[in-house]
Amino acid sequence: MSMKDQPTQQRLTAQAITDLIAAAVPGISPDRPSDKFHAGKPESEVRGIVVTFMATRDVLSRALELGANFVITHEPTFFQDGNIEQLVGDVVYESKAAFLQKNDLTVWRCHDLMHRARPDMILAGVVRQLGWTEYLQQPNRELFDLPPTTLQQLAMELRQKLSIPHVRVTGNGLLPIRRVAISCGCSSWQNQRRLLQEDGVDALICGEVREWETCEYVRDSAATGRGQGLVVLGHCNSEEAGMAYFADWLRPKVGGIPVHFVPAGDPFWFA
Repeated sequence: MSMKDQPTQQRLTAQAITDLIAAAVPGISPDRPSDKFHAGKPESEVRGIVVTFMATRDVLSRALELGANFVITHEPTFFQDGNIEQLVGDVVYESKAAFLQKNDLTVWRCHDLMHRARPDMILAGVVRQLGWTEYLQQPNRELFDLPPTTLQQLAMELRQKLSIPHVRVTGNGLLPIRRVAISCGCSSWQNQRRLLQEDGVDALICGEVREWETCEYVRDSAATGRGQGLVVLGHCNSEEAGMAYFADWLRPKVGGIPVHFVPAGDPFWFA
């Protein structure tokens, strides 16, 4: 392809791209408190985009290597969802904020929009990576009717298909599994219990869990004679496939600006 034939990269600011994203998702309310800029200048012209689950220092460094100056993260850049003024003076916060400023990086969090989209973009990405589209019980639901398996076999399938080194499991490994529910990220105990109470649900797959809530509920379910299973993937592991999906969704919408998916990776290692 000659230079003349190469597509021209569109000139867009970070703010224009966030507006474009919102406009591309039908029925999305402008009231999305978590979707906001965390660093940089919304008016900056974007040379390249990195999409990630978490804007860690490693991910930010990778963005620079890729020539990207706009990072779209799913989770908070500064360790909490709220007012960061209380972090002023904290050495970890100050170091990260200085790095962003020095390298002229703009960071925008895209969280509420992705979960309010229909289908939920995070869940859609997980389903795509698992190859479970045909098992979805109903559109826009979290329930899947799988070929007969066991809890242990389900856990192994999740590890393999999501490239996770370890998952945490509650319940009898030989428990027969047919219908499962998926709750990505950090869902509430109330929502996780609701899914476990859905008709015929044998197991819940989730990102995070408070151990004295859902975990103990599932452990005690065996006493009812029914028994259920719980597979805890980890927050990052349950949502990174959704961010890869989002990068693919975004790429054709930004006029030739390079869009890269950079995984944050599981923050834990196992001794």
